[in-house]
Amino acid sequence: MYRKKILLLFCCMYFGLSLPASPLWAEETEDKDKAVTEMESVIVTANKMDEDILDVPQSITVFDEVLLEEKGITDVPALIKQIPNMSVEEGDAGTMVSFRGLHYSIFSNNNPVVIYIDGVPVVSRYGYDASLANVERVEVLRGPQGTLYGKDAIGGVINIVTKTPENEWHGNIGAEYGSNNYMQGMFNMNGSLIADTLYIGINGKYEQNDGWIDNIHPGLEGDWNDFDQQQLSGYFLFTPTDRLTARLTLAMDNQTPPDNSYNLASGTDISEFSMDNGEEVDVDMPDSNDIDTFSQSLNLSYKFDKVTLTSITIHKNTEVEGYGDADGLSGTNYDGLIVFDYHDEETYAQELRLSSNNESGFRWVTGLYLDRDERDQTWFGLQYPTANGANEWNSEAVTTKTTYAGFGQVMIPLIERLELTLGGRYQYFKREVNKDVYILPVGTTGGPSSSYSGEKDWTVFLPKAALNYRLNDNWHTFFSYAHGYMPGGFNSDTSTYDPQRSVNYELGIEGSMNRLRLAVTLFYMDIKDIHVYRTVDYITTASNADSAHSMGVELDMAYQLTDTFELTASFGLLEAEYDKYDDGKGNIYDGNDIKLTPSYTAMAGVSYKHPGGLYGRFDLKATGERTLDIDGPITDGAYVLCDAKIGYLTSGGWDFYVYGKNLTDEEYITSYTDISRYATATFGDPLSVGVGVSYQF
Repeated sequence: MYRKKILLLFCCMYFGLSLPASPLWAEETEDKDKAVTEMESVIVTANKMDEDILDVPQSITVFDEVLLEEKGITDVPALIKQIPNMSVEEGDAGTMVSFRGLHYSIFSNNNPVVIYIDGVPVVSRYGYDASLANVERVEVLRGPQGTLYGKDAIGGVINIVTKTPENEWHGNIGAEYGSNNYMQGMFNMNGSLIADTLYIGINGKYEQNDGWIDNIHPGLEGDWNDFDQQQLSGYFLFTPTDRLTARLTLAMDNQTPPDNSYNLASGTDISEFSMDNGEEVDVDMPDSNDIDTFSQSLNLSYKFDKVTLTSITIHKNTEVEGYGDADGLSGTNYDGLIVFDYHDEETYAQELRLSSNNESGFRWVTGLYLDRDERDQTWFGLQYPTANGANEWNSEAVTTKTTYAGFGQVMIPLIERLELTLGGRYQYFKREVNKDVYILPVGTTGGPSSSYSGEKDWTVFLPKAALNYRLNDNWHTFFSYAHGYMPGGFNSDTSTYDPQRSVNYELGIEGSMNRLRLAVTLFYMDIKDIHVYRTVDYITTASNADSAHSMGVELDMAYQLTDTFELTASFGLLEAEYDKYDDGKGNIYDGNDIKLTPSYTAMAGVSYKHPGGLYGRFDLKATGERTLDIDGPITDGAYVLCDAKIGYLTSGGWDFYVYGKNLTDEEYITSYTDISRYATATFGDPLSVGVGVSYQF
């Protein structure tokens, strides 16, 4: 029944738009007394070349610099919250993304949606909250992007395109202060050192918050869910000729992420948790979680007469040092015991790409890709009570991942206005592990209790086919077919899990008429060997459910009501269920919802811009009920969040504003877990207000 509702909704939208195409889309404003605000064309680089968005046969949401500033979006997690059917959770384990029923991978640390910043990927959930300083636009490509973007882009890609520097120096500087001693300072500047030849850019951001939870345990009194982050990046851009471009980028990120959760005794029902009760916790052990990331990339591009050759070389190092109370409580047999995670991850990647220079007609792109990732896990595990005291379970491991791939895609005009896209990626993936597990009394040393070495490899071909039809100069409709893939691997013990594969279908229509821009997409995803994560006693393991599906409708709309008022809206309706899942222990989950998947997401906003400088924005976001545990009906209720921002922009470049987030102080739970040590619930951010000022030059 649910599937029929989704299909009926899409058909009404689709045919309601497409049938009256000629009279509506051909309409011109002949009466000069009726001023019409025309919607500008949008250029994207979804196919790793500049194209009009109407030539790209897939669903894309685009945020320009103005919209990001209006909404106060300064990093990727804030952006994700604006996308239909996409959600994000931030905590000690990094930034974790869910989209259309696809979730992050615990053991590979990867998200199903990959970030690209000027062609450089950010895959790991550590260091995932990239800054959006100096951004020209952000393109959110929905659906699998494996053909051009690789193995981990099973759900989509967030493609960040920064501004091209000019000879004249430009930049901005700003600061904010808000609730719970929230402070943010940022700066960005770029310009030329040698006119038309050598440019430099640098940007940075500092952010901190004391949080809303206090630890009242004697000797440890203080802020419990505080966070701080420092980001600094810079680049050199060298353009000695019209054909050659070289860009060297360096980026550093240090953060202590927030954790808006608190624990109660194991077996506590979700209804027993509340933000009021969570404002004070009694935890007997201190906690610390420090994540450091340093990356370097070199992007070289040479434009020949008919083709462009691009080389992207990447090195990234991430260090994680974290420990905390073993059960997040006090007065239990876990008092004085901790959990811990210390690891270092180093990644090297290289892509060589050749693409045609045609802006229309027959176009193509092809390339080779390889990467190697080595994770050195030096201290990972927990301490737990025994009859004679306490033991420490510690896993020391070195895990290596290697990928080789070749890819290609062609865009072929068939008849007038109809274009066919064909693509594919052949890839080899290998994972190796060497592991020693120690089980020893706390404070003692000794040899490993067990050791394990293993390796597995997989090969896969990821095809893609799409048709794009330009109904006219302002509208297009498309159909796409693509395969998605997420590699398998090793658990904390010696067990393994298989790769997750999906077959995806999209049907959509997008365009503009006069003041309206609209995009509607229907999608269906058939998933095999979907990854499932379960925590039993002390250990989290990954396994595979035989099959699952995800289907729904997504809508994006913008309407320029007047020259000063604009309305925006988006909507996502989603069904994501296990079709066949037997955990091998007599438990059948066929028909259960995939956890952390809201039944719907909806957003609506209105913005106002006066020529004199006054501006404002009000946004509503509604999220439907979702299952928080794979076993069944543990759900959080639907909720609605309200955000607002009012400011004044002077002609001299000064911007003064006030803002409020979650203005109704809505209480909502983003995750819930009940294991043998504790039950824990994570809450969304409460009401916060603040003021800000920035100067642009």
